[in-house]
Amino acid sequence: MKILHISAECYPIAKVGGLADVVGALPKYQNSKNVISQVVMPFYKNKFTKENKFIEEFKSTLKLGESEYDFRILSLENNLLGFDLFLVDIPELLFKDYVYSSDDTDRFLAFQIATLDWVLTWKKKPTVVQCHDHHTGLTPFMISQSLKYKKLSDIPTIFTIHNAQYQGWFSHEKVSLIPEFDFSKVGLIDWGGTINPMAAAIKCAWKVNTVSPSYMDELKQSANGLEWLLNDESAKCVGILNGIDTDVWNPEKDSYLLKNYSIKTIQSGRNTQKKWLCDEFNLDIEKPLFAFIGRLVGEKGSDLFPEVFRNALINKDISILLLGSGNKEVEEQLENLKEENKGSYNAFIGYDEKLSHLIYAGADFLLMPSRVEPCGLNQMYALRYGTIPIVRSIGGLKDTVIDISEENGFGICHENVTVSEIVHAIARGLDLYKNQTKFKKIRKQIMTIDHSWYASAEEYIKLYKSLKG
Repeated sequence: MKILHISAECYPIAKVGGLADVVGALPKYQNSKNVISQVVMPFYKNKFTKENKFIEEFKSTLKLGESEYDFRILSLENNLLGFDLFLVDIPELLFKDYVYSSDDTDRFLAFQIATLDWVLTWKKKPTVVQCHDHHTGLTPFMISQSLKYKKLSDIPTIFTIHNAQYQGWFSHEKVSLIPEFDFSKVGLIDWGGTINPMAAAIKCAWKVNTVSPSYMDELKQSANGLEWLLNDESAKCVGILNGIDTDVWNPEKDSYLLKNYSIKTIQSGRNTQKKWLCDEFNLDIEKPLFAFIGRLVGEKGSDLFPEVFRNALINKDISILLLGSGNKEVEEQLENLKEENKGSYNAFIGYDEKLSHLIYAGADFLLMPSRVEPCGLNQMYALRYGTIPIVRSIGGLKDTVIDISEENGFGICHENVTVSEIVHAIARGLDLYKNQTKFKKIRKQIMTIDHSWYASAEEYIKLYKSLKG
């Protein structure tokens, strides 16, 4: 069985969000189960591509409407990722120092065409092509409808929705960029009067999956305009919970940590990280440390943080540390909070991979008051490191965190994204922290929860086997 994953992101090559983490881990775990799992993605001008060497596997010219572009398929010379990595190099379109931009329609359509042009030359076709998010959403349509790819039309396709809020819409004026197809089938790519790659993939892929079961259920009620379509196509839709790469996210081996630890040494190990964080950010190690790691955008509920933190910090018994960036107005408000809450609050505006690992290993609680959370990986990282998640019960957060009020519960959950509910959840965290016997018991409990990719990889393999090419 040979699986080809097509994606705009893949860790550690290029990462903007959780999509990269999934595509960088799932193939590795699938390969451990005797499946040949490969990844193809764009070639970006970034740190990874500058520091590594590549072999040219294929070169040709693609047509994008009336324009022609030379492209190459490159493979990583010393591939230590656990899977075969192929990069599509289109110098005029993809060789940039960024992943996403305002001209992504042409960029990612060219990426998909180049990929399929290359696959056409394969002696042995892939068993399944798995497409990730709207950047690859026209691939199932082109495989099944473009005359050029008729030889590929029997290859089963799976479309994985990581985030349905972004659908890749573009005008019908650009329909000529898509390789020739029977124009009577144009309705397959249309949704609401525009070309919608995500809608096209939902219509044309053999199977559609989301990255958690609850997210699939939620999308049928709220999917940024695709609710009716997902309900209509529900027979081929399934939710498969993401996993995490437990080789990368392992407190016993994590090279970013100041001191590695296990369940047996959790107290001393976590204290080392917490002391460093508190010294670095002028916080009190004796207080429970509440943290946030992520984008400062509405989806994450982080637009409420200035008011949430201002209210929560009235109680001088807690500390808050934030790592993130996004909305400039929110960034400014969060920066302004520092002066009035010295010793209790701090923020690092930006992103730092090492600091994120240290926060997972040193904070006592992780805040995730998301309005939308298809799966969520941060709460799984937190559990792995012994940090108790405080989450809004939605999407993958609902599937992975059980409130402490329930039997065998280990997290703190709230139902709505409001200032009062988030502040109340923080107060519940403080109460739990004061009960050190229960707090320490839960901290050990959560480190034993298995959210590795092994189970998820097996679910995907079952899905592949259910397809008959």
